[in-house]
Order: sequence, then C-alpha cells, then structure tokens
Amino acid sequence: MSRIGKGPINLPDGIEVSWQPPVMTVKGPKGELSAKLHSAVSFVEETEDGQRVLRAVLVDGHASEQAQWGTARALVANMVEGVSQGFSKTLEVVGVGYKVNIQKDKLIISAGFSHEVPFELPTGISASVENNTVTISGFDKQLVGQITSRIRKIRKPEPYKGKGIKYVGEVIRRKAGKTAKTGE
Repeated sequence: MSRIGKGPINLPDGIEVSWQPPVMTVKGPKGELSAKLHSAVSFVEETEDGQRVLRAVLVDGHASEQAQWGTARALVANMVEGVSQGFSKTLEVVGVGYKVNIQKDKLIISAGFSHEVPFELPTGISASVENNTVTISGFDKQLVGQITSRIRKIRKPEPYKGKGIKYVGEVIRRKAGKTAKTGE
C-alpha cells in the first residue's frame, strides 16, 4: 500500500476540482492548473469533519500500477496548494560586482561576464529582488523549480570562492586552492 496515496487532500474554500478521466483540473484564486494522470488512479470527493477532502483511489489492485497511486495524489496535492497558496524559491547571488535587477518581466543578471544576461520570466511567474536575493514565485510548482534551476545555471557556484548563483541554504563544498611552493 502506498502511504502517500492513502492520505487525503484537504480542499480549502474557493478551490474547484473537476475530474474528467484522465485529466484533473484545479481552479483557485491564484490560477488554474490541469494535469493528465494515469488511468489506474481515480479521485473521489468526500466530506470529512465538515471539511471537503479529495481521495485518490486505485481502479485496479495491480501492484505494477500502485506506484502511480502516490504519484497522482502528490501531483494533485501540489496543484491544490499552488492555486490556493502558491510556491516560491529563493536564490542568492554571491560575488563582487554580481547583481540582479528587474525590468518589467525580465531579470537582468550581472554575474562576472563581459555583458549582462537578460532572463525572460514566463507568464505565471513573478520575481522580486532584495539585496542580491531573488525570490521566484508562482502557482505551478514544476515551473517555479524549473525557472530557478535555469537562473542558477547562468552562473553556478564555483567551489573555490563560492561565487555564483545558489539556492538560499545550499551548502557549497569548498576546495582548497593551490598552495605556493616553498623556496629550497
């Protein structure tokens, strides 16, 4: 049995869920998300202690499709959380002269290159900059993670001085630099 698949998904007020197999659509105050899910999983809306709850149910009991049960439940739970609260990730720009600015829907990144690197933000994603800290937020968890990964890829943190773009809280393994030879 999948421990994740058994768990209920709480539906806050203002969230609409429509299930036309195999497509799940979730609407909320932040936006609308839909995903095509595996045909072995179905969803049932119930009321539990006065709270609307969505449960993932396996259509067939085959063990080979049991892995899709937890995956489908996690995807729908992320969609519900995204349209109700949203997701955000924070990046830190470290280095002398490294900086980030916002112009309309673009990030302008100065990261040690001879030129500034413009990064276009897609629709549904917003960014805020404060003291070389960039916060990327949106209602689609996958898109927020993908955009922060692409921004980090512009200048990955290097292991000698730690300069570059990194996630807040990310630990960079440092290497010792070359040591000077002593005169003989």
